[in-house]
Amino acid sequence: MSEENLCRCSWLDTSKPDYVAYHDDEWGVPVYDDQKLFEYLTLESAQAGLSWYTILKRREGYRKAFADFDVKAVALFTDDTVEALLLNSDIVRHRGKITATINNAKRFIDIQNEFGSFSDYMWSFVDHKTIVNHWKSAEESPATSKESDAWSKDLKKRGFKFVGSTICYAHMQACGMVNDHSNDCYKRSQIIAQFQQG
Repeated sequence: MSEENLCRCSWLDTSKPDYVAYHDDEWGVPVYDDQKLFEYLTLESAQAGLSWYTILKRREGYRKAFADFDVKAVALFTDDTVEALLLNSDIVRHRGKITATINNAKRFIDIQNEFGSFSDYMWSFVDHKTIVNHWKSAEESPATSKESDAWSKDLKKRGFKFVGSTICYAHMQACGMVNDHSNDCYKRSQIIAQFQQG
């Protein structure tokens, strides 16, 4: 079957090549690398109130603005850095989201120090195993779950910002804690086979 004829999740706008690449190469693939997880968390937090594609288009801008998502570097950003970022049109210029990212970098490091890695901490909320859902359509997929509720609550308790349950669930979908590809999407079975998901 050709690339164009592959069946994909119905929410995907297949007229946007960068969106298709994100769906095909990243969304739902399990991630265990802390730097990549900080990137996803930063981008998901920036998405609050916006479409994911709005953020995806600015991903390279975020990468440059936030030190290639080096959590230790971002944790050291100053008030002057914040003011400079508010002038950067390559990212969403929202003071609350920018300061939240710096705050979250510090809290992220706290978790690394406590658990050895952010990945180990994060994956514990799904017992270190992907939850494989069976959705016939995107409409069936929820915006939150009991796992995202619990994780959001814990992150907030630890001082993270812009980490409501909806943002946490979107992060869980993106980094493969949840496989929410629809039943007829070709990536669903591919990921299940690659990572021996149940």
